[in-house]
Amino acid sequence: MSSAMNSAMNTAVPDAITRALPLLTEPPRSPDVRHGYLDLLGPETPAPPGLVQALWQSTVGTAIYDPAQALLRRVFTALRPPAEQLRLPRAGTALDVGSGPGAVTAALGRQAGPDGLALGVDVSESMLRRAVRDHAAPNVGFLRADARRLPFRDATVDVVTCLAVLQLVPEPSVVLGELARVLVPGGRLGILVPSVDGIGGKLARFIPGFAGVDLLDARDVTATLREHGVVTLDVRTAGPTFRMVAEKR
Repeated sequence: MSSAMNSAMNTAVPDAITRALPLLTEPPRSPDVRHGYLDLLGPETPAPPGLVQALWQSTVGTAIYDPAQALLRRVFTALRPPAEQLRLPRAGTALDVGSGPGAVTAALGRQAGPDGLALGVDVSESMLRRAVRDHAAPNVGFLRADARRLPFRDATVDVVTCLAVLQLVPEPSVVLGELARVLVPGGRLGILVPSVDGIGGKLARFIPGFAGVDLLDARDVTATLREHGVVTLDVRTAGPTFRMVAEKR
């Protein structure tokens, strides 16, 4: 057995990950939590679809995020769907897909309270290490997984957020189906993405295809969610983004 495997097996499983294991479709017998998050991908990292994702998943990308962090936090706070619209119940379970450095996941943990659970999913190892360092808590945990194949059982979470992520992932319609699948009936989904209208649409003309950025149309997102039993409640354009709140029926 390799030293890396020994290290993974001998590392204590964080409380939040222990609480998350029953929610998984296939809970690992020996959870790999050596870096503080549950790694469900191991060496099989999905290849970045473009230059933007390759940078974001790198250590350099995480470092670049530092000077922009305060600004991005203010932008996300102003533009993301408000907590009252998401209706995360006290002691509920929330999932933040594309959690990045973990600030949104931590905010969901505060809303859910100590008896609730907030989980962040990302593919970037450097981002997840930062999230663990800054935000891990008994009710806030992080997992490394592919958004196109979320590791959770059907109907396991009360609220899902996916903020400024869908434009970066391959097969966004597949990801939308996964977000819908893991929601409980009556659960709510909050989405924030760059808009093809206004400034977003103008910028799209200057973004080369190899960059891997795919700006989405709110109507297409709404139609895809409807196919999965999720009904849009509110769509608002704010600057170069649109935000959406939807509910699973």
